[in-house]
Amino acid sequence: MNLGRRHVGWGVAGALVLALVAYALRPVPVPVDLATASLGPLQVTVDEEGRTRVRDRYVVVAPVAGRVSRLALVEGASVDRGAVVAQLFAAPLDPRGREEAVARLHASEDAQSASAAGVTEARAALAQARRARWRAESLFTRNLLSAEQREQAALAETTGMQRVEAADFRAQAAAHDVEQARAASTGARGVLRLVSPVRGQVLRIPEKSERVVVAGTPLLELGDPARLEVVADLLSEDAVKVKPGDRMIVTEWGGDRPLEAHVRLVEPSGFTKVSALGVEEQRVNVIADLDKTPPQLGDGYRVETQIVLWEGTVLKVPASALFQDGDQWRVFVVRDGRARSRIVQAGHRHPFEVEITGGLAAGDLVVRHPTDKLADGVRVAVRSR
Repeated sequence: MNLGRRHVGWGVAGALVLALVAYALRPVPVPVDLATASLGPLQVTVDEEGRTRVRDRYVVVAPVAGRVSRLALVEGASVDRGAVVAQLFAAPLDPRGREEAVARLHASEDAQSASAAGVTEARAALAQARRARWRAESLFTRNLLSAEQREQAALAETTGMQRVEAADFRAQAAAHDVEQARAASTGARGVLRLVSPVRGQVLRIPEKSERVVVAGTPLLELGDPARLEVVADLLSEDAVKVKPGDRMIVTEWGGDRPLEAHVRLVEPSGFTKVSALGVEEQRVNVIADLDKTPPQLGDGYRVETQIVLWEGTVLKVPASALFQDGDQWRVFVVRDGRARSRIVQAGHRHPFEVEITGGLAAGDLVVRHPTDKLADGVRVAVRSR
C-alpha cells in the first residue's frame, strides 16, 4: 500500500517537473510596437538650411579715385531715389585714368542697353502670363480646369510681376551707372555727389570714415528689405529634382507660423563646398521668392527650408516598418496575436513615412520596428498602439 502511494507521489512529482520544464521552454511572445496603415497626407520634400537676402541690391562705388568724406548715413537708414549718399573729392585724371573711365562708361552704356532689353522681355512675359491666367479663370468657372492648374496660372502671373519690378530696378541702376561713369570720364574736379539710384534702405556700410579710395571701391549697399528671397544650397543630386514654381515651406525663422515661398530659379552652375565633416560636396543654389515678407525678417537671416517635390493623400505606414528582402519590400502584419510577413509595394517616400501602393489595406496593424527576433507566425505581445 505504501509502495503504491510512493509510486503515485513520484508520478505526480514527475508530471509537475515536466510541466515546469514545458512552461519554461514555451515560446515567449516578442514584444512589439504597432502602427496602423492609414490614409493621410504625405509630402516628399528636400530639406536644407537657407538664408534670406534682399532680392535687388545696389552697391554704390567710387567712380574715380579720390577722397571720400565721412558717410553720414547709418545702416538701416531710408533713402530716396536721387538722394546724396556720399561725397567724393575726385583726384585729377591722368591719361591712363581717363582711358579707364571711358572704358567704364562704354561698359555702363552696354549694361544699360541690356537692362532695357530685359525690361521689354519681362513685360512681354508678364502680358502672356496675364492672358494665360485670364483663360485659366474662364476655364475654371466652367469646370474645365482644376484648382491646382488655376493656382499655377495665378502664380505665373505673380512671378511675372516680380520679374518686371526686378528688371525696372536693374534699368534704373544701369541708368545711374551711366550718369556716374559719364561724370567720371569728363575728368570732373572738385566734389562728386554720389546719389542713390533707387529708393530703399542702407543695407551695409563697409567703412564710414573719411579715406582715400581708388576707382571701383564699394562705399555702401542699398536695397529694399521688404523684398526678400530665400537661398538654399542643395546637394546637386537633390537640386536636379527641383523646378521653378515648386512650393517651399520656410520654418525656424523666428515666427509662430511657417512662411510660404515658391522657387524662382535653380542656378545652372554648381560649386564645391566642404561639409562640417570635411567632405567636399557639389552644391547648387536654389532661389525662392517669399509670398509675404514679415516686417521682422531681414537680410541675411538663417531659416530652414522644405521644398515640396510631391504631395498627396495616400495609404501610408511608418518608414521604419518596412524591411528589404532581396529586391522586395516587406512588413510584419499582426493578426490574432501573431506576426505575418507580407510583401508590399512602396511608392513615394518621406524620411518618416512611406506610401503603400499594394499589399496592405487601411486599418492593417504593422510592426513599427521589426527585429531579427520576428519571423512569420511568431507570437507577439503588443507594447503600445
